[in-house]
Amino acid sequence: MTGDGTRQDDLPGESRIVLVTGASGAGRSSSLAALEDLGYETIDNLPLRMVPKLLEGGALVHPLALGIDVRNRDFSTDATLELIDVMTALPEIDVDLLYLDCAVDVLVRRYSETRRRHPLAPSEQPALGIQRELELLAPIRERADVLIDTSEMTPHDLREEISRWFAHERGGALAISVHSFSYKRGLPRGVDMVFDCRFLRNPHWNPLLRQKDGRDPAVADYVEADPRFDPFFVKARDLLISLLPAYVEEGKTHLAVAFGCTGGQHRSVATAEKMAKTLAEAGWPVSKRHRELERRGSVAPAAFETLGREVTGA
Repeated sequence: MTGDGTRQDDLPGESRIVLVTGASGAGRSSSLAALEDLGYETIDNLPLRMVPKLLEGGALVHPLALGIDVRNRDFSTDATLELIDVMTALPEIDVDLLYLDCAVDVLVRRYSETRRRHPLAPSEQPALGIQRELELLAPIRERADVLIDTSEMTPHDLREEISRWFAHERGGALAISVHSFSYKRGLPRGVDMVFDCRFLRNPHWNPLLRQKDGRDPAVADYVEADPRFDPFFVKARDLLISLLPAYVEEGKTHLAVAFGCTGGQHRSVATAEKMAKTLAEAGWPVSKRHRELERRGSVAPAAFETLGREVTGA
């Protein structure tokens, strides 16, 4: 990983390894599944002493993700930190430590909902095990290269965040995701650029359009008929297209662009749809996501809708 947080391209003969750890219940298994979908070979709960043997055969064919937590047979804080130091010192390995964090009350609720026993408190209240585990993991958390707080994340949000950090295309392509959202619910996680569409006239106040959304041609026409729309859209488009090659040169593999409005149903959706289509027509791999439509069930949250070339991990 570079100093500014962008992903590096693989160097010849270099092996990419992601160590995935964090509090039990914070999303480690889901993160490993997301990494597997991105082309990583994943191994969970491998004894720490066995990890060096994975590296004896030279560069790995595929990037590797290793799940590490208190259930590992020989887990200890010191042993984990020592492993991180050893791997980081090897020039042929590009290693990142991914730590999944989560608020204590959320972890307690998740254990209550699933009725699972905490590995550090199998016959006690989960809260006791959670506290013990967080104390054990505190020094490891401080070493994290990537820290993701999953407290308010859905599984889809977590998958998206994993893709944002670890999606990798050997051809150096920049994958763009275009989002729409409601300012009432806050900014989407992990977006790089945000545009505010609330100055445009609102189809919500048109009874014929209120129940539709920005994917409907009638709504899109209504939004685009605002005389302020074209100057805004052209400037946003030109800004993005002028910056994208620079992001590619810097090694960035994913860029998230978001358009927001009051309800996240009309103006932001229409603008995001148009921008996604425009960028795809310009030859960029583009995916799109409408957060509020997902919440209402109007869009399936399982995956992005992808335009243009296929986007790895989208």
